[in-house]
Amino acid sequence: MAHAQFDGITEFILAAQLQSFTAAALRLGVTSSAVGKGVSRLEKRLGVKLLHRTTRRLTLTNEGEGYLATCLHVTEELANTEGCIGTGVSEPRGRLRIDLPAAFGRRYIAPMLYALVRKHPQLDVTLTLGERTVDLIADGIDLVVRIGALKDDGELVARRIGEQHLVICAAPDYLQRRGPVPTPAALLEHDCVIPWRKGLRAYWLLKDADGTIGQQEINVRHEFGDGETTLQGVLAGCGLAQFPTWLVHEHLRSGALTTVLDEYAGASMPIHVIWPRTRYIQPKVRVAIDALLALAEGRPEIFRCGEHRQPA
Repeated sequence: MAHAQFDGITEFILAAQLQSFTAAALRLGVTSSAVGKGVSRLEKRLGVKLLHRTTRRLTLTNEGEGYLATCLHVTEELANTEGCIGTGVSEPRGRLRIDLPAAFGRRYIAPMLYALVRKHPQLDVTLTLGERTVDLIADGIDLVVRIGALKDDGELVARRIGEQHLVICAAPDYLQRRGPVPTPAALLEHDCVIPWRKGLRAYWLLKDADGTIGQQEINVRHEFGDGETTLQGVLAGCGLAQFPTWLVHEHLRSGALTTVLDEYAGASMPIHVIWPRTRYIQPKVRVAIDALLALAEGRPEIFRCGEHRQPA
């Protein structure tokens, strides 16, 4: 029977949340034995143990933790969809889970999300920041923004919203002290600054004479934590660094930083917004996608413009 696929899920969710078959039974209006049997049938069908049972309380197994997260996500999505269908209202509601690249997301996308939450009082947001690759389906993520090439995945939809361009720059004070950077090979003689990268070979992406992008070895003098800290070090005159234009465009405009090797610049990476493929995009996801597209359209100097201007 079709409903057998869902048999025991309600009992499992309540028992896991309340850590007790008895408490779950009181909530459902059934016996404790009925709750225990429902969970046992679910475990038998799945072929895994979901709960550790002791005389004092119930605790989730590793498999149980993952299954509970999926169950809660699915039931929340179902309740949100039923609410929209039942009321005919497309107001964004429920929890939106979104994952962003750390520095880029913190600077440019998080403020947009704050405005979105203020505009839609029934929308709850869980925002995570980082560079790790998340599994949208398994982790219950509604939306991600990613910088870089994507792998083909039939379960996901990707919409390109911009492009990240890379430039090499330094503070004018550093260039006055250390001299010009006439060729890529000169990067082996200059002080280069990078974010700390454990055990990884250090190189920068530069354009060859034929227009192809290649890896240029560099002389790493300093490693400063992350991109933001590296930027502060370069502004202080500690050396050269390769940055995306969205991170340094204001400093280039003000003259606090100066680009070098412009004829070799040109490395770029696409910026995408990605969400799970589905026939019905919930209002909470749709409103976030629309806001991201509007943000990208309204800030070409961040999302689309590869050019940078030095002060006259």
